[in-house]
Amino acid sequence: MEALSPQTLFTGQQLVWLPECGSTNTEAQQLVVQNRATDGCCVITDNQTAGRGQRGNQWEAAAGENLTLSVVWKPAFLPAADQFLLSQAVALAVHDWLTALLGPSPQLRVKWPNDIFYGNQKLGGILIENTLSGAKIQHSIVGIGININQQQFAVSTATSLARITGRSYERAAVTARLLEHLERRYLQLRAGRIGALRTEYLRVLYRFQEEHEYEADGQLFRGQIVGVDEAGRLAVAVRDQLRYFDLKEIRYRP
Repeated sequence: MEALSPQTLFTGQQLVWLPECGSTNTEAQQLVVQNRATDGCCVITDNQTAGRGQRGNQWEAAAGENLTLSVVWKPAFLPAADQFLLSQAVALAVHDWLTALLGPSPQLRVKWPNDIFYGNQKLGGILIENTLSGAKIQHSIVGIGININQQQFAVSTATSLARITGRSYERAAVTARLLEHLERRYLQLRAGRIGALRTEYLRVLYRFQEEHEYEADGQLFRGQIVGVDEAGRLAVAVRDQLRYFDLKEIRYRP
């Protein structure tokens, strides 16, 4: 990948490019442990061979065709109890970036907690791993994988920018713009503008205030996503009851 030149204060100013690695999150974590990662350090690779996703799933992407990176931040200002705010800020940053590339579209949504969907197909995913020190976040590793130029997928539920638009993308240029959007939302969070973050997150949330089928505890039920609480749990209205779910407690049905 060509050199990146993001117009940022710190995000991506330290850039570590690896032709291939198991996981950019793992590589970023090692840099942190070795005290070699500045605030905003970005690890990026052309080929991630053992990427991790939510629920412990593996994230697969064709070599040299997509965007796979991890950013190290040190959000000491953010209490550990509010760490889902960081997840919301990152998801919104990716949504901002994709909106700039695709134009505004009701098809582009954030699927709770922070997968990126276009229609009913997955365009990308985010995995944030926080290291806590008491009631504070010591550092966060923000892993992002977005399908850019890949055309063929093993599953029908995946898509890419190229498949959506019919064109290919210069990955270095779009990656630099992503780092700029990430820093903008991170600075919004650091400035304490959390009300706006929460409101905007709900505005782009997949299936928000729509009736759909879900599965929990082996039972199918119909419900309506009505919000996300401060701990990051999904709030679903089921008949006259409001139920809250953590990440591994609920599954979306088609």
